[in-house]
Amino acid sequence: MSTHARRERLLLADLLEGAGPDAPTLCEGWTTRDLAAHLVVRERRADAAGGLVIPALAARLERVQKEFAAKPYDELLRLIRTGPPRFSPYALKQVDEAANTVEFYVHAEDVRRARPGWTPREPDPVLADALWTRLERMARVLGRKSPVGLVLRRPDGRTAVAHRGAPVVTVTGEPGELVLFAFGRTSEARVETRGDKDAVARLLDADLGI
Repeated sequence: MSTHARRERLLLADLLEGAGPDAPTLCEGWTTRDLAAHLVVRERRADAAGGLVIPALAARLERVQKEFAAKPYDELLRLIRTGPPRFSPYALKQVDEAANTVEFYVHAEDVRRARPGWTPREPDPVLADALWTRLERMARVLGRKSPVGLVLRRPDGRTAVAHRGAPVVTVTGEPGELVLFAFGRTSEARVETRGDKDAVARLLDADLGI
């Protein structure tokens, strides 16, 4: 497995273990057990995971995910830590890096930031650049539901246009925070918004993400 994805995987597993199976997450309606089941099904049950993007498979995904959520929590954590089976596309280093670095980062923060008194991680410049690269590629997809023009900006001035339109709201923050914002964790992301007051309010109420 690649460096970023592997590190985020293990960090996420540790956070899930420390929180226990019944802790809340930022994923609406999901406990840590539900989140762990989602992660395992996503990598190990391609026949059901398609429900994440194909509406016709959504019922199957829900059923399979409930079956996994009923498994012992320790077993789910073991499966997350050991990673996907050989036949899974996620077992390929390139796929793992491309698909899992952001996935695991966001879900790690879903666990961390659902706790009272959470504190952000110290910025890691290498991880920040990796997250920014992926955010640039995904920005238009993540921002497609924005009701206003949306520009994501790093503190160093680099920008990604997530949605074209007017008025424009510029959201500034470290790459990890911008990733969380773009994935719909708008209330927990530590960012600054600049633009028309009404436009900012409309953006914060929007359903961003995939």
